[in-house]
Amino acid sequence: MCGISGVFALHGRLDEAVRAAVPAMNAAIAHRGPDGDGFFDAGDVSLAHRRLAIIDRSGGHQPMANEDGTCQIVFNGEIYNYRELRPELESKGHRFRTVSDTETILHAYEEYGPACVDKLEGMFAFVIYDGRRRELFAARDRLGKKPFFYTVIDGTFHFASELPALTRSPLWKGDLDLTALEGYLSLGYFIAPATIYRDVYKLLPGHWLRVANGRIETREYWDVREFDTDARSTEELLPAIDAALRKAVHERLESEVPLGAFLSGGIDSGLVVSYMAEALDDRLVTTSVGFGERGHNELEAAELTARHFGSRHHAEEIDPRLEEVLGPVTAGLAEPLADASAIPTWYVSRAARRHVTVALSGDGGDESFAGYDFRYVPHAIEASARRFMPPVMAPAAGWLGARWPRSQRLPRPLRVSTLLENLSRDPATAYYSDLAFLKPPDTRALLGLAPDRDPSSSPVFAAVTDPYRRCPSADAVQRSEYADLKVYLPNDPLVKVDRMSMAHSLEVRCPLLDRRVVELAFRIPVRRKQSGRTGKTLLRRLAQTRLPEGLWRLPKRGFTAPTASWLSGAYANQFRDEVLQSHAAVADFLDRRDLARRFETHQRGDADQSYVLWAAWVLERWLQAAGRHETEASVGS
Repeated sequence: MCGISGVFALHGRLDEAVRAAVPAMNAAIAHRGPDGDGFFDAGDVSLAHRRLAIIDRSGGHQPMANEDGTCQIVFNGEIYNYRELRPELESKGHRFRTVSDTETILHAYEEYGPACVDKLEGMFAFVIYDGRRRELFAARDRLGKKPFFYTVIDGTFHFASELPALTRSPLWKGDLDLTALEGYLSLGYFIAPATIYRDVYKLLPGHWLRVANGRIETREYWDVREFDTDARSTEELLPAIDAALRKAVHERLESEVPLGAFLSGGIDSGLVVSYMAEALDDRLVTTSVGFGERGHNELEAAELTARHFGSRHHAEEIDPRLEEVLGPVTAGLAEPLADASAIPTWYVSRAARRHVTVALSGDGGDESFAGYDFRYVPHAIEASARRFMPPVMAPAAGWLGARWPRSQRLPRPLRVSTLLENLSRDPATAYYSDLAFLKPPDTRALLGLAPDRDPSSSPVFAAVTDPYRRCPSADAVQRSEYADLKVYLPNDPLVKVDRMSMAHSLEVRCPLLDRRVVELAFRIPVRRKQSGRTGKTLLRRLAQTRLPEGLWRLPKRGFTAPTASWLSGAYANQFRDEVLQSHAAVADFLDRRDLARRFETHQRGDADQSYVLWAAWVLERWLQAAGRHETEASVGS
């Protein structure tokens, strides 16, 4: 795990001032690689690398050249099948000087060109400068575990692992583009390829990029292609899933530095730890954190799993002082992200780094194995209801849903407003509405715009619903999972994990996001993955054979932060002083009266407004840190 950055002149030679700024770009991401740096410089290109040494610590320095020096690579990530690829490449005449996975990518590019990415199993973002062709080739892994930002300014292509590196260029303009602010407030994140900056982009997961002859070309090289085709019974599927997970975990155990795992109280991280225990025995190290509030604390469940597998377990109950952590977390994200679980992720990464340099996590099981019961179960219910509801009844359902009481004091069976409204919409629009934490009319009111109940009016509506619509599965849950894999996962959980872990120079590997595991999961029909109101059925069945029995009797609690109580209690005054005053940075973009009304509603306990209040606070902190207290006139429209 490392950090990469660099610049490339689309025509001619690099501007000398830009070339001179590359060390500063590299220094801005030093936390991603504290073990050293490296540079390559030619007339038209300058590459930089920060290294977190994991594999071939003595010989894997970057930038790395091929045999004749005509190609140079900078690479962030890990390739898990590099030992298998090496003999294939050697048989074709390639000579290796190191035992690093980095060199395997370089020789694969020489041999196969852009098709080299099809050979790689792992997490990666890399750039290769091909001096023979005078072009750059870059690629990002299939699921988007490793970040890649880029922009073209005044004829110079800039790239980096994180946004702050780009801001060190003397050409940097830094104009905000808040056309996607409505999407941020609704969803909690900015959807790739967009960023909060105008004309600055994220390379999409599963895509490669080439810069040649003054042009930028991007192309998709991977997607899930097969759905619902695995007709095996549950009893036949379980051994296949077991074998796939074991292989994925064991491939991720190679390391020349201490290695461990994040351990929550859930089954995903528990399964990962169970496979690690098979290979590591008494070398297994696990880390857990939890808040003092029991609703946000799974330490008891984590301890049960740790004892079962005999790990060297490190558990911490945290009582954060928000003023001490909100700044570092916001700075570490480098772009507004309203997912408050970034805070416990920051803490667990800090705790793990005291003991290990590499940690495996259980991320990814929910999106492929139907784990989000709170959304996937309603999707299944809606799909069933649509089959029996005459189309002429849809407008009536929408009319009734818009007027149905939404009080949290209603018994749960009577909270049907969302169901009724979704039945009046097409399935993709219903998916968008469910994914949005803040519904379209509320988001527009917060922005001071005329309310509009039509979700398609959102500027990010197409980006969210297109994956849902193009998924060839006929199953509503499978299509929702696929859309989550394309939208939610790479823009929220994987961003959070990468930035918070790398803020502490910690590498995180995700076996459940091995592309072979993901492809297997989508070949399995939803009826095998979801049973009634219970999701993740197959992983639960597998966990019952591998995890301690007592785990099933403990209540499920999420890996979340107690933002609701923070905003109504200890930090209410701080929020009011920072966000609700006329001098606040967000006052240029948000309706302060609407935001104040939501704050008072939350204070009284009439409704939980913690999501929108937290999203506003994160945006305020980010604007302050970026020094961007600008008027709307200076912002991209």
